[in-house]
Amino acid sequence: MSSLILAVDNLFKRYGKLIAVDQVCFTVNRKEIFGILGPNGAGKTSTIEMIETLRPIDGGTVVLDGLDVKKHAYQIKQRIGVQLQSAAFFDKLNLTELLYLFGDLYGQIVDPQKLLEEVDLAERSKAQILELSGGQQQRFSIAAALVNDPVLLFLDEPTTGLDPQARRHLWGVIRRIRSEGKTVVLTTHYMEEAEELCDRVAIMDCGQIVANAEPQKLIDDLLATGFSKERVERLANLEDVFLHLTGHSLKKE
Repeated sequence: MSSLILAVDNLFKRYGKLIAVDQVCFTVNRKEIFGILGPNGAGKTSTIEMIETLRPIDGGTVVLDGLDVKKHAYQIKQRIGVQLQSAAFFDKLNLTELLYLFGDLYGQIVDPQKLLEEVDLAERSKAQILELSGGQQQRFSIAAALVNDPVLLFLDEPTTGLDPQARRHLWGVIRRIRSEGKTVVLTTHYMEEAEELCDRVAIMDCGQIVANAEPQKLIDDLLATGFSKERVERLANLEDVFLHLTGHSLKKE
């Protein structure tokens, strides 16, 4: 088995006169947390959606778990899990019923309790989605993305809108998923999150990857240019105060 789970080569996407993704190349290793960063309009979403078979590939190749994405879209869908930043669920079903439903869609026999334990929601198995907090909804969306036991999990800004406690708790869930042998590709606008979670990050701008390395190497390379901040970093910030006063762990919700 190859150590690479994903190889993207000269990926290209055009919308009319706009080149959204311009000859993008990168690889992802198995059991890696790989981040894709970039400002709005950088081409992140188009890149990810082409890999996920949600958008046609105009040029280049994507090989995922040994399969050409353009030629084997159905098989690719069986191998990936996708957690969207905003997802809609049937609000009259409880969490257990929802997971059974998603399992049926994949032709999979699922263990809802095990999936809910994976994201620390076992105690809410009979709750409906609207009864969950924002952080719990995000964790459930990850559980739903795991019903087909994917080899590669895509997370789209998974902690957007969460408070610091919920965000850090979700980081722990993501690390646990990776420790169990899965690969994670995530997009985020939180630089601290990328630095904390990702083994490597690719930074996109104007449809191209402008950097791709371990977070610390990117920081070291910047410092080697003589870069220094105008404002010296403090030993603590407001988030540190918040977590110190309220606790790092989630309270009972």
